[in-house]
Amino acid sequence: MNSFAIPPSQLTSAELLGATDDLELIVKTVVEGFLHGLHQSPFVGFSVEFASHREYMPGDDLKHINWRLFGRHERLFVKEYDAETNVDVHLIVDASRSMTAEGKWSCAAMLAASLAHLARRQRDAVGLTLFADQVLTHLRPRSTVDHQMEILHALAQQRPHPASDSSRILHEVAELSPRRGLKVIISDFYFDDDELGDAIAHFKHYGHEVILVHVLTELEMSMPVSGPIRFRDLETGEEIVTQAEAIRDDFTAAVQEWQSSLRRIGSVYEVDYVPIHTNLPLPVALREYFKVRSELF
Repeated sequence: MNSFAIPPSQLTSAELLGATDDLELIVKTVVEGFLHGLHQSPFVGFSVEFASHREYMPGDDLKHINWRLFGRHERLFVKEYDAETNVDVHLIVDASRSMTAEGKWSCAAMLAASLAHLARRQRDAVGLTLFADQVLTHLRPRSTVDHQMEILHALAQQRPHPASDSSRILHEVAELSPRRGLKVIISDFYFDDDELGDAIAHFKHYGHEVILVHVLTELEMSMPVSGPIRFRDLETGEEIVTQAEAIRDDFTAAVQEWQSSLRRIGSVYEVDYVPIHTNLPLPVALREYFKVRSELF
C-alpha cells in the first residue's frame, strides 16, 4: 500500500500498523504537515528561561529574533530557551485486550507515534511504556534517532494483547520513570475509578504533569446500530445479546457518565482529560491533544 495515497480520514486504520518504516513515514508526513503554518508550537517545556543566542537559520521562528543585536551587529540572532531541552515525555499506552476493539489499538499507536515524533522534534526526551496486566515494553526517555526508531518499532510490531481489567500496574509504571516530566496515558480506561485515582496520585507524587487520553469507538459514543446486538467483554469473554433500540438511551447515558467520572477524577488530581474517537482523522486527534497541552503552560 502506498502510504502517500492514504487520505487523512483513514490515518487511524489498522492496516497502517505492522511495519516500522511505514509508520515512520506516515507520522512524519502527518505531523510536519499539521505543524506547518502554526505560529507557536503548543508542545513546550516546563520552563521558558532564556539560555543563549545562536545565529538565525532559515525556518527559525521570527518571534525569537533579537532585534537589538541585529541593530548592533547587522546579523540575525535567535534566542534559545531551556524549555527546548528539559522535558521528559513518557507515553504510557494501554495494550490490553479491550484495546483491540474497532481500531482502538491502531488509533492509540498512531497517536503515540505522532507525539513521540513531536517530542523529538522539540528535542525533548521521549519514553514509552506498553502495559496490560503487566509491563509489556518499557523504553526509558531518551532523545536519540535510534531511540525514536525503537519506539516506532514497539508500536508497529504485531503483539499479543493480554486481558486486564485493573489499573494497579500503573503503580509499577510510575516507579519506572520517577524523574519529573509529562505523562501521557493513552487507554480506554476500563478500570475501577478508585484504583485509577490511586494510580494517578502516584504519578502526581513525583510532580508529573498528567494527561489522560481516552480512546473511544463510534459504538461507545453513539451506538449507530439497530436490531439484535451481541456484546462481548474482551477482557473476560462474557457475552450479552440484546436489542440495540432497547438499550440505546441507557447505553449512551452510561458512556456519558463514564466520561464525566473520568473528568471528575481529573479535577480531583489536577490532570487533564482528552477524549479521542477512533473514527477521527489523526490531525483532529492531535488538535484535541494540543488544545489541552497548550493550556498547561
